[in-house]
Amino acid sequence: MSDPDLLAALVPVLEALGNLGVRHFVGGSIASSAHGVARASVDADVVAELGPAHVAPLIAALRETYYVPEERIRDAVARRASFNVIHLDTMLKVDVFVSRDRPFDRRAFERSLPASIEGTGGATLPVSSAEDVVLAKLEWYRRGGEVSDRQWTDVQGVLRATAGALDLPYLRRGAAELGVGDLLHRALEEADLAGG
Repeated sequence: MSDPDLLAALVPVLEALGNLGVRHFVGGSIASSAHGVARASVDADVVAELGPAHVAPLIAALRETYYVPEERIRDAVARRASFNVIHLDTMLKVDVFVSRDRPFDRRAFERSLPASIEGTGGATLPVSSAEDVVLAKLEWYRRGGEVSDRQWTDVQGVLRATAGALDLPYLRRGAAELGVGDLLHRALEEADLAGG
């Protein structure tokens, strides 16, 4: 990902979360791209361990340069759901997914890795591991009725680009836990990795 506008929208949100001591990582298509599957994106996905005490300072940190829907943020944090903020200079959206604090979610934070992203002047951003990108996208694919070609294509791309380095036992355990074991099996077969 080297889109300067997308970085301009994303980086201040990450900085605000970091300044509040909130664990976070980048997921979605930016994470897919970091693992070797370039795809244009018009928004950014961030997963964050936000709690009620973080809401007011996060709003204060972002309100000058973002459209910040205060009530939606409060509601999303209370329900462990998602909200978005819109960067006013670029009109690009940053989707923030509040961690649901499941075992999978906690492991994803532990496994996220710093990745060097083109266009950040050598800075690194915390990015979801390849395995957790696959698992999260499979879960979204299932929740969306298994019709999103974009999610499925991203899964295939990450599996193929990182095939030699994938932790397949971790993937299989995580898929079973999330109820997407059948989808993972199908994805691995399509990527010619089912025997691994």
